[in-house]
Order: sequence, then structure tokens, then C-alpha cells
Amino acid sequence: MSKNYLLIYSEQLATDIELLCRNIKAPSNTLFQIRKSSGSVYANIREANYGQSKADMLSKFEIALKECSETEGWLQLLFNTQVINEETFKLHRNLCGRIRRMLIASCKTLKEIQNRKIQNYNKLREFIELSAR
Repeated sequence: MSKNYLLIYSEQLATDIELLCRNIKAPSNTLFQIRKSSGSVYANIREANYGQSKADMLSKFEIALKECSETEGWLQLLFNTQVINEETFKLHRNLCGRIRRMLIASCKTLKEIQNRKIQNYNKLREFIELSAR
């Protein structure tokens, strides 16, 4: 069985952010928001693996993509306000970036699959219409 790196990286991100939040002093709302967004990345990727359809999977990945961007934003805020140092910021930002790139590629692939299905359906419909004449 091949490894699901997207799931592995998202779990790592959520875990790392939770541990980071336990060890820094920042406004409680900021800590709540970064925990929530990083946890949502993991939860949506996990849910996508059991999607009811390709469209459901795509929807979950797109939500995870937005949440990943939000997590990066909160990391930037923590860095800008000197709550975390540059090394910590870059470590977590790079993990977000890796997840983001994987999500973008996955969304692109799922959209291509959907487009091919639509094209095949349209060709079949045209064939049936021509055959009925």
C-alpha cells in the first residue's frame, strides 16, 4: 500500500501547530484560529479520502487549500509580531507550502477527470441523437 503523503503532511502540520501553540504566548484568539485552520486542513484531507464522489473529494480538497492558506497567514502574523522566530516560521510555512502544492495538483487532476466525464457524456448524447435520426 502506498503512503498518502498529503495525509501524513497534514497530520504533521496539525500536530506541530498544536505543540507550537502550547509553547508560545500569543493572544488566545490567534492561537484558537491557527489551531482551527491547521486542524481543518487535516480533517478535510482525511474526509476527502472517504468522499462520496470525486466532486465531494474535490470540495474537501478545496476547503483544505483555503484553510492551508489561512494557516500560513496566521504563521505570518505570529512571525511579524515576533511571537515565533524566523526558523520556526519557515519550518511551518514550508510544510504549508508543500501541502498547498499537493492540494493544487490534486484539485487540478480531479477537475480534469470531471471534465473528461462531461465530454464523454456529451459525445454519448450526440451519438444517441444521431442514431435516433
